[in-house]
Amino acid sequence: MNEETLENRLRLHVHTLAGEIGERNVFRPSALQAAADYITEEWRKQGYAVMPQCYEVLGVRCANLEVRREGRTRPEEIVLVGAHYDSVRGSPGANDNGSGVAALLEISRRFIQIEPEITVRFVAFVNEEPPFFLWKNMGSLVYARAARRRGDRIRLMVSLEMLGYYSNEPRSQHYPPLFRFFFPDQAEFIAFVSNLRSRRAMLQAVHAFRAHSNFPLEYVTTFAFIPGAAASDHFSFWRQGYPAFMVTDTAYYRYAYYHTAADTPEKLCYESFARVTDGLYQTFAALV
Repeated sequence: MNEETLENRLRLHVHTLAGEIGERNVFRPSALQAAADYITEEWRKQGYAVMPQCYEVLGVRCANLEVRREGRTRPEEIVLVGAHYDSVRGSPGANDNGSGVAALLEISRRFIQIEPEITVRFVAFVNEEPPFFLWKNMGSLVYARAARRRGDRIRLMVSLEMLGYYSNEPRSQHYPPLFRFFFPDQAEFIAFVSNLRSRRAMLQAVHAFRAHSNFPLEYVTTFAFIPGAAASDHFSFWRQGYPAFMVTDTAYYRYAYYHTAADTPEKLCYESFARVTDGLYQTFAALV
């Protein structure tokens, strides 16, 4: 797939999720269901069998959505790539997290062409946003707890969390205290963020990304209490003892429209977004 086609596909997914469907959460259940239906239909068109993990929250039927490429030689080992498809109340969620879902759909599309040695799962998580974040009804926590009970051998989980905004303007990038001394002040990079337990797995991904993409990448191993470091679905897997890291454009450290009504599709930088998505596909393909 050429980059122009990938860019157009990403733009279409984001426009559908954030421009047509808009705000999607349990407080707008018809929109949440419309987003789930869109993801399900896209995966079915790609040739996958979609496996929903259904549960009820506040009287609303919710579902994590999963598809798989079974491993050829070591199917019991798993790499899981996930992104949440709900948006926070009051926001159409183009970058947060229409961009993550768009990348998830395009990476899974290209995985149809390969036969991985180990199993790859692609999961669209529900209920990541408040008031469910960190609590028992958070979709990724429901999933991770079920995986631990089953004894799933998840070698690595990767959370795709806001991938669409970039800027080469000076001082367009901000950080938690002290981080600014070690990282660029221009928001023209993608970031990998892990905890100490996940550092080795993340570094393998860093090397793979840099071997297959020239898009700027920064990475950090840090603690969950650093603001933003645990602010996505990877934290649910950390809590269950699985290695996991987040891929992000750093959210509110560069994106002024985070969790606002102005998080709309035209704000995203689709050329850079496509380069990142391609690099992530190449990375995951190299890891499995």
